[in-house]
Amino acid sequence: MIAGEIADPRGAAARLAHVRAAIATRARDCGRDPDAVTLVAVSKTLSADEVWPTIAVGGQAIFGENRVQEAKGKWPDLRARAAAIGRTLELHLIGPLQSNKAREAVELFDVIETVDREKIAETLGAEMARQNKRLRLFVEVNTGAEAQKAGISPRDADAFLARCRDVHGLAIEGLMCVPPADEPASPHFALLKVIAERNGIRQLSMGMSGDWPLAVPLGATEVRIGSAIFGART
Repeated sequence: MIAGEIADPRGAAARLAHVRAAIATRARDCGRDPDAVTLVAVSKTLSADEVWPTIAVGGQAIFGENRVQEAKGKWPDLRARAAAIGRTLELHLIGPLQSNKAREAVELFDVIETVDREKIAETLGAEMARQNKRLRLFVEVNTGAEAQKAGISPRDADAFLARCRDVHGLAIEGLMCVPPADEPASPHFALLKVIAERNGIRQLSMGMSGDWPLAVPLGATEVRIGSAIFGART
């Protein structure tokens, strides 16, 4: 390796460029501005060194992690490395949040996409006030009503959003969903958009490596892509 060259054994920086180009093309084909669709690179299970090329070479600034403890182990280091080269990173929590991890989550993350129950809404409101920090918040909607999956049910979403605003003082910026693996994704994306529109919410986090091309025409403002950038995880 040439001195100063950054090791990228996964080829993540090149994959990242390909994904970005594909998203831009898809957005244009749908009559949308490519800049209206944000790419969140999902870096769960990867080491800081495996993620670093997408920052240093690829210029990626927005990432998603599933677990608070895993993020705690690598993102302070990555933020410091990025700051040293004049980059600012934005970190999204896209996995379930336990109330006993709320303090660390507020410390670590810029965006929490998985507000999904009363206890979390209450705890986040109190913790953000304690830390004097305002995170951007999304409510996760369990569009498939899957018993094993986190998220507020579609039938309860309107009331929950109202309570987040009126009771807990939370400014909910967006909605997020993960469609059932064994069902077509488009109806779930369409449902999320309907819920968002009737509640005056403009941000939609929907679409992953396997289904993001379906999400963009249905209004996704953010797509969460991991394996298409970093390759298969072990």
